[in-house]
Amino acid sequence: MKIEVLHAGGCANCLSELGALRSAATAVDPAVDWRELDIVQAIDYAVELGVLRPPAVAIDGELVFPSLPRPDELAAAMKARMRN
Repeated sequence: MKIEVLHAGGCANCLSELGALRSAATAVDPAVDWRELDIVQAIDYAVELGVLRPPAVAIDGELVFPSLPRPDELAAAMKARMRN
């Protein structure tokens, strides 16, 4: 499973939340492909996903959270995808 967090590089609040999100993701899937993308460097991909403003989270190439989820929300979304 691939998790991509699209964020603005200078957003201290966004960056402070990433550790908890990554921990939640690896608890669900230790082999998760975790990527943190600066939206400026990945602007074409962000537009393709439909990101209107950072931060946003995509799972397996699909925009699932248009803003940062809580760690438990990310874990639940990952578990739901694993069941399908």
